[in-house]
Amino acid sequence: MTTEAILVLEDGRVFRGEAYGAVGETIGEIVFNTGMTGYQETLTDPSYRRQIVAMTAPHIGNTGVNREDHESSKIWVAGYVVRDPARVPSNWRSTHPLADELDRQGVVGISGVDTRALTRHLRERGAMRAGISSVSTDVDALLDAVRSAPSMAGANLAGEVSTTETYVVPAVGEKRFTVAAIDLGIKGMTPRRMSERGVEVHVLPAHSTIDDVLAVSPDGVFMSNGPGDPAAAGDVVGLLQQVLERRVPFFGICFGNQMFGRALGLGTYKLKYGHRGINQPVQDLTTGRVEITSHNHGFAVDAPLDGSFDTPYGPARVTHVGLNDQVVEGLALLDAPAFSVQYHPEAGAGPHDAAYLFDRFVDLMNAAKVDA
Repeated sequence: MTTEAILVLEDGRVFRGEAYGAVGETIGEIVFNTGMTGYQETLTDPSYRRQIVAMTAPHIGNTGVNREDHESSKIWVAGYVVRDPARVPSNWRSTHPLADELDRQGVVGISGVDTRALTRHLRERGAMRAGISSVSTDVDALLDAVRSAPSMAGANLAGEVSTTETYVVPAVGEKRFTVAAIDLGIKGMTPRRMSERGVEVHVLPAHSTIDDVLAVSPDGVFMSNGPGDPAAAGDVVGLLQQVLERRVPFFGICFGNQMFGRALGLGTYKLKYGHRGINQPVQDLTTGRVEITSHNHGFAVDAPLDGSFDTPYGPARVTHVGLNDQVVEGLALLDAPAFSVQYHPEAGAGPHDAAYLFDRFVDLMNAAKVDA
């Protein structure tokens, strides 16, 4: 027996389907993800805090759920929208169906939705608030609740998904460097990619101070991906400015890229519907190489694409650009050891075109050590 569910968008558009996962009601910003694979990594990415994720791939749950592919300790999405959920998972690593995991963690979802029509609507109208309910079919009541919910603009969410205590991911093999990683919503694969390169990673809470960072005697500082509006994370920006003043090598990913941009004096803005998926083309302007990359962001840095620009820490330039819409996808200081990218070089489920960026970070730390 199926349970009827409704999806109501902020502008009044209604989609009907069946309950998928937990039965209940949820509200969040609705966005779409274009990945054909990697749904488990998507669900457990803390950057999706307070967002309802609609998958554009029509078949979801085919490979079930396993214990190895989680990017964090829990599912973070506020809700889940799919077209055709798998009736029976088929994969040798699967331990149970996706629907059971959603139900176990209380994630309210809806299936049987025309996700193609939903995606086209969001591309035209932009990401917006939405609600899913499988306990009531009262559209007007759910619409009122959706319109009363807070917007993603102005939301400071990093502290809600960050670790509360510092923990250490040891280096694999010989330890070469120590990195202080500020957890703004970090994915588990990120410190693993660094540890594979001989880096001992100290993962620090989002509220850490410069004294907390310096206490681990880092050879480099890293800032992770994370949810929310970068304009609302002033304390994190202030911390990064103190790092840059000390010329400690810095690397940022996604939200960390936005923190870097704001630390350099640049603005950030909300994209119409964002970039979410594992098939986004980005050009590295320093090499001319085009990479297929993994993205999950609804905000971007406002910076000139051509030439360099002045910052309090010397000249900087845009190093990477998105080929679909010319969005800034990377920044670097020209005379100081600091750079960032908007996408995810650690991408679980792939692609792995940008894994070299971790080597670039190691090279910066090595050069700083030689110069010291």
